[in-house]
Amino acid sequence: MDLGTIAIVAITVGLPMMIPISAIWAKHRQKIAEMEIKATAEKAAQYAANNTELEQRVRVLERIVTDKGYDVASQIEALRDARKVEALLDRREKDLG
Repeated sequence: MDLGTIAIVAITVGLPMMIPISAIWAKHRQKIAEMEIKATAEKAAQYAANNTELEQRVRVLERIVTDKGYDVASQIEALRDARKVEALLDRREKDLG
């Protein structure tokens, strides 16, 4: 067999085998791309839901802070004072117990 015959046989046998392999590979790549698109869409939906929840929480906080009848600073101080009292009581119980 000469080189020309080998080339013709290789093309005749190899080309028909490459077409189905290429089709399978292309279909596989398409499925992977579809899966990536679906995952991206799901993540986007999760981010949107999380963003909506955060926006609602910020609105609540804005209402709390801007409400004229709500004194944030005095309530923070009251919480600090309450924690100090609780800490003193805890120390006393440990010392006695």
